[in-house]
Amino acid sequence: MALKDFKVADLELAPLGRKQIHLAEHEMPGLMAIRAEYADSRPLEGAKITGSLHMT
Repeated sequence: MALKDFKVADLELAPLGRKQIHLAEHEMPGLMAIRAEYADSRPLEGAKITGSLHMT
């Protein structure tokens, strides 16, 4: 599978995206701690990971 070139559809949405990332970082301190701990070793490099969220 080849890498695709991606284009940003609307650059004016970038500030909103950054705000959402900032909010997520503050709402998930445990995840951010894991991110900081393993950032250098990159233990999942090359792994293909999927996820699914079901709400009822």
